[in-house]
Amino acid sequence: MTMNRKVPALYKVGRFLLGPIFRFYYCPKIIGKENIPKEGPILIVGNHKHLYDQCITIVATKRGIHYMAKKEYFDNKKVAWFFKGTGCISVDRSRKDEEATHLALEVLKDKGAVGLFPEGTRNKTDAFLLPFKFGAVSMASKTDALLVPFGITGDYRFRSKNLTIRYGVPFKVGDMSLEEANQKLYQEVESLMRQNLKERP
Repeated sequence: MTMNRKVPALYKVGRFLLGPIFRFYYCPKIIGKENIPKEGPILIVGNHKHLYDQCITIVATKRGIHYMAKKEYFDNKKVAWFFKGTGCISVDRSRKDEEATHLALEVLKDKGAVGLFPEGTRNKTDAFLLPFKFGAVSMASKTDALLVPFGITGDYRFRSKNLTIRYGVPFKVGDMSLEEANQKLYQEVESLMRQNLKERP
């Protein structure tokens, strides 16, 4: 199996038809979307609180994003067609999934966009932000891709008053070690989340 930066037709159709409905229903406040580069390899990364977190970024940029999603979605016949058809990358979280990493690297080397949540799973704990895994910074280092951090806060409710996503300034791993880059990414995401909370009504 190979991947490239081409945006699948189902992804485009879904964004066109479902995007306006999502915006109307949840009223997400989108801040800093101009920080998402219009071209070149990027990794869009941030905290993970809800199943629909990726939807906000999908409506925030015209770029097609290949999201890394857990293998269980692809094993479910009822929804597998959707995840495959929208260009998602299956990830087996029970092991180090080198195939998933390879596919994501292909997208980045083809100057495409990859979306992932470095916490590795939805945060259902009382912790403000879970520790980050190293996948995002490792892939960014190997491909010289930009890391675009974001922070999501608020509730997914009808006509939500506080659902907010804030994108930060992109950065590259450069000469940083993976530990330093991961710490910087964590701090950026945490800061963006706290800015949301500070400014929300």
